Amino acid sequence: MSDSGTNSGDGRPPSAFGADLHLELRGTKLRTGLTDALREAVRTGRLAPGTRLPPSRTLAVDLGVSRNTVVEAYAELVAEGWLTAQQGSGTRVAPRAEPHGPPAGAPRTGPARTGPARTRPRYAMQPGAPDLARFPRTQWLAAARRALTAAPNDALGYGDPGGRPELRTALADYLARARGVYAEPERIVVCSGFHHGLALMAQVLRTRRVPAVAVEAYGLDLYRDLLTNAGLRTPPLYVDEHGARTEDLPRLRGAGAVLMTPAHQYPTGVALRPERRTAAVAWARDTGGLILEDDYDGEFRYDRQPVGALQGLDPQRVVYFGSASKSLAPGVRLGWMVLPDGMVPEIVEAKGYGDYMSSTLEQLTLAEFIVSGAYDRHVRSMRQRYRRRRDQLVAALAERAPRVRAVGMAAGLQVVLELPRGTEGSVVRAAARQGLAISGLSEFAHEEEGVGRQLPERDALVVNYAAPSDSAWGGALDTLCGVLP
Repeated sequence: MSDSGTNSGDGRPPSAFGADLHLELRGTKLRTGLTDALREAVRTGRLAPGTRLPPSRTLAVDLGVSRNTVVEAYAELVAEGWLTAQQGSGTRVAPRAEPHGPPAGAPRTGPARTGPARTRPRYAMQPGAPDLARFPRTQWLAAARRALTAAPNDALGYGDPGGRPELRTALADYLARARGVYAEPERIVVCSGFHHGLALMAQVLRTRRVPAVAVEAYGLDLYRDLLTNAGLRTPPLYVDEHGARTEDLPRLRGAGAVLMTPAHQYPTGVALRPERRTAAVAWARDTGGLILEDDYDGEFRYDRQPVGALQGLDPQRVVYFGSASKSLAPGVRLGWMVLPDGMVPEIVEAKGYGDYMSSTLEQLTLAEFIVSGAYDRHVRSMRQRYRRRRDQLVAALAERAPRVRAVGMAAGLQVVLELPRGTEGSVVRAAARQGLAISGLSEFAHEEEGVGRQLPERDALVVNYAAPSDSAWGGALDTLCGVLP
């Protein structure tokens, strides 16, 4: 539009009269240029059907043209069917004026479709998400009110990239108490989740000239790709029924760090044996390496107390990663790193090149949520809920699919279902036809060419029993049992 400093004559700026509308008038004839600009905005979908246009007087002031020019342009487009005008309702984009796409040669702004639109499944039991319907909205809102009321004014400015002191202090107390982590507030850096934290760590490792980060042979390719894109090799550390084979670490060429899920291996669901925990720490001490501990759902164990964090064995050689993604919801977008002495400045410097600081309001809210005890209560409640879900799944399998066995410890949000040899692919496809999204274990496998050890052939599913809502749980469980061999 025209210069934003244009005034209406009574002291009020143009924005006081209605919604802003950006138009570029071309040519020397104002009415023709305005008509063409409006028609193009409607035709391409920039002005959606039903959108109310600014009053003619307001638009005239904004564009620096006469009111008659706008009135005539509106009238012409009403006559053509692009706009509608009704007394008391103003001028709007006509419901039938649907966008016909950009003109020939115009750049595409959205992702290209290479095939038919994918149908959203009726039930989603893929790993990675908690029960979003159980997010504690009321308690979170109450914590947000208390936190915002008590927050000093400077909390709303550009703060410490390491995170708000309120949250770092609350996390230090909680992690020490609940996860056995040695966590001074000064050694905690707040980030936007595990993915963000791992990206920062990859940047620091490359700066330190670390050539490779070992990763568990079963895990998310998303994180392997992140490390690879940062220029780091990712040799696999093989996994068996006792967790990652940490005794193999000395034989992994160039590995200066290892990414692990020791409390509850993702996705196979086993805990790292004590002697393998000791071996991992010994490797890190002997080589100067780092253990990157992803404690993604460490609070959720159902047969006994959760396994403590590996970080407590050697805080100087273990980087601890945690987040609110599984305990609360991924949309909270908060995670944390507990770092060895001296590493905080490197991570903070790396953070300054991208996401300088996480949302202050969310940090203050989470701090209040933890300090008030609401976080502990929520975790205990969800632990009981997920345990009931897992028990129901195991009971249904015993009755309706006795050939399928649930393996892995009683913990987390998902379970591995062992299948008869050669059936994984067909079961996943059959589930998809029934509207159920599940994942095969093979989707998480990572092997390196040219090495002797290989993953054993294994057909299995990784099934998330936490994510379906209460209303969907019965149908999801019935559908799952119906496609199992």
